[in-house]
Amino acid sequence: MSRTPVAYARDAVDYDRRTSAFDRYRTKIVDALPLRRGDTVIDAGCGTGLCFDALQQRIGPEGTLVGVDAAPEMLELAAERVADAGWSNVVLTCAPLETAELPTADHALFCAVHDIMQSGPALDNVLGHLRPGAGVAAGGGKWGPVWAIGMNASVLALHPPYVRDFPGFDRPWTPLADRLVDLAVQELAMGAGYVASGRRGQPPWR
Repeated sequence: MSRTPVAYARDAVDYDRRTSAFDRYRTKIVDALPLRRGDTVIDAGCGTGLCFDALQQRIGPEGTLVGVDAAPEMLELAAERVADAGWSNVVLTCAPLETAELPTADHALFCAVHDIMQSGPALDNVLGHLRPGAGVAAGGGKWGPVWAIGMNASVLALHPPYVRDFPGFDRPWTPLADRLVDLAVQELAMGAGYVASGRRGQPPWR
């Protein structure tokens, strides 16, 4: 089961500020989903809800946004964001993705949630609640090329508060390869980031 890094509790109030430089990449990940007005989308590991506005612009008030996070401190801030924006179509659930109770949805987003991406049970639970052919998009940080020593030093300095386990950090999208069809991967930030997208395949995925 994926575990919640301490920083998501201890530093929840600083998360938005510390990660604000990556807002444009969050938008790219959301843009990778084929969202339409009225869709239901699961934001898996939604944190403080930094992707909510971009998602809302696409699904509209007719849609439903399901935000799930295991850290209550992060979800409290997400709830404040929802209240401040006056959104009435957001459902927030505090639970690990491996066991969270989820509705049937049209799409799923995995934004900057490496530990969740490496958890087969978490991916299977989310994808198991998606309609056949549903859109899935994921993205976040990764190791750059092996020769980019300076870049990887910066990556190592940035991510430990928010990533508990680094296995798979060279190709974080690999667990999706057996679960999605038409998987496409775009590397960003000179290889230190990525966006992966595709459509839910047919289970069993293993």
